[in-house]
Amino acid sequence: MRTSTIIILVGAVIFVLPIPGTFILGALVVLAGLAARLFGL
Repeated sequence: MRTSTIIILVGAVIFVLPIPGTFILGALVVLAGLAARLFGL
């Protein structure tokens, strides 16, 4: 599994946690994973 895929999956898990603040953090982690995929990680 590529590093970017793992980052995207972790972001998705954080995104769906029912804890205040994880919605935004999860979205940012998913965006970081997409950026990593764009740059070839």
